[in-house]
Amino acid sequence: MKKKLTLEEGLIILKEGIAKAMMILDGHPASSLFTCEEYMKLYEYPSDVEHFSTLRCVYHMCNQHPPYEYCAELYEIFKKALEESITSRVMPALKDKSQIFLLYEVWNMWTKYKVMAKFLGGFFLYLDRHFTEDRKTASLNELSVCCFRDLVFGQFYPRILEAAVSLINQDREDNSVCRDLLKNIANLFVEIGNGKTLYYENFETAMLASTANYYNCLLPQWLLHCSHIDIFMKAQNCLNKEKERASQFLHQTSVEKLLQVVHEQLLGQTALDQAILHEKQKTERGDCSIQYQAGFLLQLISELFFAMC
Repeated sequence: MKKKLTLEEGLIILKEGIAKAMMILDGHPASSLFTCEEYMKLYEYPSDVEHFSTLRCVYHMCNQHPPYEYCAELYEIFKKALEESITSRVMPALKDKSQIFLLYEVWNMWTKYKVMAKFLGGFFLYLDRHFTEDRKTASLNELSVCCFRDLVFGQFYPRILEAAVSLINQDREDNSVCRDLLKNIANLFVEIGNGKTLYYENFETAMLASTANYYNCLLPQWLLHCSHIDIFMKAQNCLNKEKERASQFLHQTSVEKLLQVVHEQLLGQTALDQAILHEKQKTERGDCSIQYQAGFLLQLISELFFAMC
């Protein structure tokens, strides 16, 4: 008869494995923390507690007869291990970061956290097979995403969102080399939703609003210093650059929405309203060419619109 493993005895074994797994967040490669022998002793039946592997420990504790069956308790242990890893490693790493440094660090920690959670989930894999499905509760992977989202995004999401939008505007100014980072952050917004698109949609909304504001402020400068032919060429160049830039880090549906916003601000009705206002102000200063100038701009808008179709 195999020895019964109490929750207290099992927790002693699990703590060692959990502590090692958390070291992944410190930069240690998973392969250096456990030997193959330690990780693969799944089907051994040792006669004493000291020789239980972490994997075998969970399996055994889930299959003992009541009151020694601890599936629910092990699920909570897994959750608390995830939460501890976030509060002790991830949150302090992000605390003093801002702008691009915050984006780099949150992606770095998310990448390492996913490895750690997958590795840690391997210890508790039996729960996915015979507990989470029966109880209709979150799988181990879903739980790991939820913990990161609730703790990290619960505190840092507004700053992460602001930093991502700011980086896009910075890219417009100097063609920075951070588009891979923007792509990673956009993917993070999708992944963290755990099947829902709320976080990416919020990012998209903020990005489009910022884009509209950026070009709405840019057009008056063009109207003041450039001819309408120059404005036409500049707008066409901006549309091309936006398409190239956005296709590297946004979902295709977002690219289309972005181009629509840029077109509206530079060559659509919004642009025409600004041009007419500008010409009216010139007329009030003594220039009576408002009808000609506005009509000329409208013609250019129509030509570009048909050229893009």
